[in-house]
Amino acid sequence: MGSECGPGGSQSRAVWCAHVEGWTTLHTNCDQSQRPSNQRNCFRVCDWHKDLYDWKLGAWNECVPVSARTFGAPRPFTCSGGEEGIQTREVGCILKSDGSPAEDAICEYFEPKPRLEQACLIPCPQDCVVSEYSPWTSCSKTCGTGLRNRVRSVLVPPLFGGSVCPNLTEFQSCKPGHCTGPEGMYSLRVGPWNPCTLPQTRTARQVKRRKGKGQGLRERAGVKDPETRELIQKKRTRNRLNRQESPFWDIQVGYQTREVTCIHRNGSTVGRNLCTQRDLPLTVQSCVLPKDCQVTDWAEWGPCSKTCLDPESPIGNRTRNRQVLQFPVGEGAECPPLEECESCEPLGEGIPPCATYTWRTTEWSDCRVDSLLSQQDRRRSNLTGLCGGGLQTREVYCVQANVELLKYLNDLKEKDKAGQTQRQQKPSVAPLLSITFQITASRPVENKLCKGPIPNRSQLCQIPCPIDCEVSPWGAWGPCTFENCDDQAGKKGFKLRKRQITNEPTGGPGNCPHLVEAVPCDEPTCYNWQLVSLDQCVPDNDKPCGPGSQLTQVQCVNSNGEEVDRNLCSSSPAPEPVPCEVPCSRDCVLSDWTPWSTCSQTCSSKTIEGKQMRTRSILAYNAGEGGAQCPNSSALQEVRNCNEHACTVYHWQTGPWGPCTEDPSASSLNTSVGVRASSDGQGPCSMGMQTRKVICVRVNVGQVPPKKCPDGPRPSTVRPCQLPCKKDCIMTPFSNWTSCPDTCDAAGNAMKRKQSRKRLIIQLPCNGGQDCPEVLEEERDCDVPKICPGFRWKTHKWRKCQLVPWFLRQDRPGAQETCGLGLQTRAVSCRQLDGTQADISECLKFAKAMPAITQRCQLPCQDDCQLTNWSKFSSCTADCVGVRTRKRALIGRSKKKDKCKNTQMYPLSETQYCPCDKYNAQPVGKWSDCILPEGGRVESILGMKVQGDIKECGQGYRYQAMVCYDQDNRLVETLRCNSHGYIEEACIIPCPSDCKLSEWSNWSRCSKSCGSGVKVRSKWLREKPYNGGRPCPKLDHINQAQVYEVVPCQSDCNQYVWVAEPWSVWKVSNVDLKENCGEGVQTRKVRCMLNTIDGPSEPVEDYLCDPEEMPLGARESRLPCPEDCVLNDWGPWSRCSLPCTRTNSRVRMAYTLRSPSVGRDCPDTSDKEPCSLNLNCFNYFYNITDWSTCQLSPNAVCGSGIKTRMLDCVRSDGKSVDIKFCEELNLEKKWQMNISCVVECPVNCQLSEWSTWSECSQTCGLEGISSVIKELTGQAGSKSKSKMWRQRSVVQASQGDGRPCPSQMEQWKPCPVRPCYRWQYSPWSECRVESVVCGHGIRYRNLSCFVSDGSSEGEGSLVDEELCASLELAVDGDKQIRLKEACTLPCPGECYLMEWSDWSPCVSICVKGAGVDFGSVQVRSRAVLAQEPENLQLCPDQSWESQPCTGGECYEYKWFSSLNSTRPLIWCQRSDGLNVTGGCPPMNPPVDNSSCDSPCLMPKSFCSEAGICMCEEGFTEVLSPTGQLDLCAPIPILEIPTAGDKKGDVKTSRAINPTLPTTIQPGRTGRTWYLQPYGPDGKLKMWVYGVAAGAFVLLIFIVSMIYLACSYCAKVHRSLKAQESQANGTAVWMGQNAHEMIYTCPDCQELAQSSS
Repeated sequence: MGSECGPGGSQSRAVWCAHVEGWTTLHTNCDQSQRPSNQRNCFRVCDWHKDLYDWKLGAWNECVPVSARTFGAPRPFTCSGGEEGIQTREVGCILKSDGSPAEDAICEYFEPKPRLEQACLIPCPQDCVVSEYSPWTSCSKTCGTGLRNRVRSVLVPPLFGGSVCPNLTEFQSCKPGHCTGPEGMYSLRVGPWNPCTLPQTRTARQVKRRKGKGQGLRERAGVKDPETRELIQKKRTRNRLNRQESPFWDIQVGYQTREVTCIHRNGSTVGRNLCTQRDLPLTVQSCVLPKDCQVTDWAEWGPCSKTCLDPESPIGNRTRNRQVLQFPVGEGAECPPLEECESCEPLGEGIPPCATYTWRTTEWSDCRVDSLLSQQDRRRSNLTGLCGGGLQTREVYCVQANVELLKYLNDLKEKDKAGQTQRQQKPSVAPLLSITFQITASRPVENKLCKGPIPNRSQLCQIPCPIDCEVSPWGAWGPCTFENCDDQAGKKGFKLRKRQITNEPTGGPGNCPHLVEAVPCDEPTCYNWQLVSLDQCVPDNDKPCGPGSQLTQVQCVNSNGEEVDRNLCSSSPAPEPVPCEVPCSRDCVLSDWTPWSTCSQTCSSKTIEGKQMRTRSILAYNAGEGGAQCPNSSALQEVRNCNEHACTVYHWQTGPWGPCTEDPSASSLNTSVGVRASSDGQGPCSMGMQTRKVICVRVNVGQVPPKKCPDGPRPSTVRPCQLPCKKDCIMTPFSNWTSCPDTCDAAGNAMKRKQSRKRLIIQLPCNGGQDCPEVLEEERDCDVPKICPGFRWKTHKWRKCQLVPWFLRQDRPGAQETCGLGLQTRAVSCRQLDGTQADISECLKFAKAMPAITQRCQLPCQDDCQLTNWSKFSSCTADCVGVRTRKRALIGRSKKKDKCKNTQMYPLSETQYCPCDKYNAQPVGKWSDCILPEGGRVESILGMKVQGDIKECGQGYRYQAMVCYDQDNRLVETLRCNSHGYIEEACIIPCPSDCKLSEWSNWSRCSKSCGSGVKVRSKWLREKPYNGGRPCPKLDHINQAQVYEVVPCQSDCNQYVWVAEPWSVWKVSNVDLKENCGEGVQTRKVRCMLNTIDGPSEPVEDYLCDPEEMPLGARESRLPCPEDCVLNDWGPWSRCSLPCTRTNSRVRMAYTLRSPSVGRDCPDTSDKEPCSLNLNCFNYFYNITDWSTCQLSPNAVCGSGIKTRMLDCVRSDGKSVDIKFCEELNLEKKWQMNISCVVECPVNCQLSEWSTWSECSQTCGLEGISSVIKELTGQAGSKSKSKMWRQRSVVQASQGDGRPCPSQMEQWKPCPVRPCYRWQYSPWSECRVESVVCGHGIRYRNLSCFVSDGSSEGEGSLVDEELCASLELAVDGDKQIRLKEACTLPCPGECYLMEWSDWSPCVSICVKGAGVDFGSVQVRSRAVLAQEPENLQLCPDQSWESQPCTGGECYEYKWFSSLNSTRPLIWCQRSDGLNVTGGCPPMNPPVDNSSCDSPCLMPKSFCSEAGICMCEEGFTEVLSPTGQLDLCAPIPILEIPTAGDKKGDVKTSRAINPTLPTTIQPGRTGRTWYLQPYGPDGKLKMWVYGVAAGAFVLLIFIVSMIYLACSYCAKVHRSLKAQESQANGTAVWMGQNAHEMIYTCPDCQELAQSSS
């Protein structure tokens, strides 16, 4: 590796000698001393060097203007916002181990070299800006020569190298008049107080005094009795508490002195005797020896607040504290912060993971359709047996997800602590993987701990609709048969009729009605002969005609009508041959009997008999005499009894199956098999037994003994069943007790509060499982704290007033040893609210500002007047009526002193008017949303709570904020005007009205009487929805909603049949013939009748039968004469064979009833006709109907349903026929007739309850109300501060035709307007220097409570300090309250600095409109004031100071002028209208040049040497009609591309605005021509016309030179080698006026690059 990587490598290159024109020549022609080397050492980089070398980045250097780095003459530069600059840094490759430099190529191998330069912005110099001068002061002297002053203040300090501030003071001498007497030349001057010191002899005297006191006390104590000694001891203890013996305060009272000198007006000090004698001010006073605050070192850092691992927020906080050793005393330095905080992460091994929380849900409730129905129509919510689509709900709660893991880890830690680390056997898996979790419900916690989406609380569900049993019509009554043909001994007989199940019901056939009915009968048989047909009538004795018989064709059938072996009927005789008659040629001919009609009754009784009838007709009459006569009309009809059994019908009736219970007989089996568990708890666990009641019922009577019913069809009373598993109630544990709220009121008194906990039912019990306990919520009283949390300062008695030691003030005239001004101190301690002692640091954190521990005091002298304190004011009898007074009295000897009796000096009473509390309310802002009273969920009409049904409408209230003012128009608390602080007004939220449709109409008749059709029912619109009600279905063209249901229906083609009565007797038209024969007419009645299983039963309307199938009601034919051949009626036509063709035919047959006489023939007995399609021959095919609409169960409103369609048999002529025609042809059925479908359930939108009202971010005042007004005009960007908001969310979005969600998801109401109280300083008083003229004094100010409306306008009003008692003692955030400060009152003739001006408004250092901002600043200044002209050289320097601020205003400065006065005025004005000095751009040349008659005031203008206003370079003059300069207009710039311009290949000229900053910097290649087309007179110059004419020539010249320029480029390049750094590959022509025209040669650039 060493041979291939690292140093030691070499690089080589070819070197040759070349001629300047580019061709290669001999090496000897080149200077050998200048030959470059062709080889050098190099460093071979390998990948493993990446860890050894890296780039070292230096710091960025100072930002250097771009103009300073460019070559050539500097171009005049106007700073606009900021000058573009470049800052550089050093970047080098180093060896990481020792930082030694390495070749850059090594580091470049791995990553590119970081940039060495970056652009930066240099702020423009900001000159000092000062205000206008104040008015002149009065003359400093009343006579003689004095001075007047006027001053100005600094508005913007000089920044970034701007010009310094000018003088802030201007002086002017003044002479009010000559002095008549000598001027006052001398003044007493008070010096500053010296530092506080302790008298040297004080300690010795105190020790001596205390020693003497102690001896005397002990002597006196020895005399007292024990009780007196105890009282003295208590008093001493109390006094010790009041003394300042705390270790935190070391208060020492000392003294301080000051000098009083006599000063001459010229500032020199002279003898005191030259000053006018008056009462000298104090030169010594008591003071507190200043002590700085002393604190301990920082304690160790406390534990990290984050004690667990949390990937989402791993950072916690930790704090450390320090204690106060010595509090600041006097003017000592304040204490630094006693606590500091820093972020931290939990350190160490075995840190447990943080608790994680997740959503859990209870099991879904049972599916309920009524809760869905109640959303649509509450009247329907009490229906029973509902099914289909429903709604089920569940509770959602939050639990700690990893509680078992944390408990396991904690148990491991506890075991480690206890030393129980021995394990008897090595676990097979890691400990964390062998956790076993018990399946228990987790404890619910607060929902706000869970993040992420909340699981659905409701969902749609499906209750399967029961399928009703459908049965066929009753069949015909069967024969009388035994119950059991195997056991026929002594058993009664029954006639049975049956029906079948056509639709299997849910739960099996046990839920169907009875299927068998029985009637008792006599002579039962199990098998009977059944007549199949009769043979042809055969005359007896082989005669051709006359009486004969018909043989019967029979079969043996059982009671069910099924054919059985003939031997089974051997017990009963077979039917005999039926007698008949073959008519002879002259006999009457009758037709065959018609079949027996259906029985008129189903049973018989005394009053009701069943009858059947059959008829026959005369086909031919007899021939007079000699032939058998035709019978009379009564013989043409026969009637017989039928259904002669009594009307006593019996059947078995079953009750419902009972519950599934354990089968005692199967218990042993179940235990042996074992219990089969189910995964969902719903499956079977064991086998059980169900029973039901079975009784015998007589129809229309009731229950009868069981023997009345046949045993055969008796239903079973017991059946096996499967027992479902038991489910016990499962509940969560109780949640933790809610935290007790703050149980103390503002006064520190304990109040009783309650805390609660709850648990949830996760699984309801069923199938006999353990019931749930009744208690789901518990409540208990919170523990009332003995001591309410809180701390307060306790002040102790003031100690004795300490005077300055007598030896220091005894020389003062009038001084007395035992009286005068002094200082007193007191102790301060920290107490809890109940008064018990607490650590002082607690009060520093939680209590208000510490009370003062020292104060000035005065011990009264004998000559002083002494008075009691003021009493309280007397009470007022009523507001605004009368006055109230307070009094005080003189004490002791003062009562007798005359000066004390002067009530003007010492008033003994004060009177003031009784307070007048009158308040008036005024509305402010706009009305809130209409808000319903708190109440939430409402009971439905039926008293049942509906899930998610929240009161959304009705009467509510809207609120408007109000302000309350007192009689002095000061803002006060709104409760003075009313109790709740609002103007309240009732309002109505309209209730949503759903779309209302009619009930379903009746089903229409089936559209087809034969085959498959459709039937329809519909609903119509009764009322449209409004106010967000459930929408209607789609409206039709007349805006009417109509809902249809279409279902296919099947009409039995044989449901209605034509029934023809027998033909009437012939009516022969030829009445002359005696034989009663010939042409005649027969008629019969044809009726449409309802067809039943027993045959046609009752007549119906004719339109129900197919008119094409209607039989003839009349026929014309020839009535055979005697001896003619008589045939019976034609039989049915035979069926045409398919397919239908003309070659096929069909026939019908008849047979001879009476043979003709000799010589006469019978007509044909067969008739034949060809088969013709759609006339007498038809093809058949299946037709499938369309799907029906989705059909639901009658008890369902939505959910799963079924769509059906039907098969129809259609004839080839398009007519629907009975399905049997298609079935007989065995046509293929390939269609599915039923499919499942879903009707979407209409689910109303369900909303959460309203959240609690948000806090008011605007705590006081009317500031937020203004944003309400802005909202109305669309100017507000965010929610107003003066509003409280509450939100709700969509829990369940609407589905289907459910009621949609309302648009209002949040509501607001105004915040109550509270007065804004604040502490505010009064203005500083004048400087007070006791009774002398000048010197060092003190000025004072008060701290007062002010009320305002929070707006920036107005100062507010002064109110009682009690109203600010709850506020922190701070002014504008400054907690350091300063109510007095040292000041200096200048002596006559003294030159001095004024007091600091107020801080100027915050100003942004910016360029207006350019988006450049360098921060904001504010400044204050002190100007100089002088009184004596002789003392001006002694004046101090003026001063100013600045500080950063936020939110400064961005201003611009412009020159303004006035031409109205005789002397023109020019001034600089700020954009807010303030006149200033400084800030405006410099005027070039100076404007005060008076050579121009009218000053040149236009921007970019100046006064020329000729005294004419001209425009600066780049601008042209626009003159007014009078010849005056009116405007300096910018001149378009002709910009010619250069080699340095990337767009050099594009030859364009473009005009740019010269007032905008340009991208071409001074010093770069390329020049700009400023073309000035106008002369001073405003006319075009002559050269403009020349340029216009010569432009075309110039263009041709340039194009013609391109070839010459490019071919000679290489030579030019070498000759201009010295210039290649500036213009490689360029040819330069020098044009007129020495302007360079630079043209780019692309080929030259390529040549230059290749040669280099």
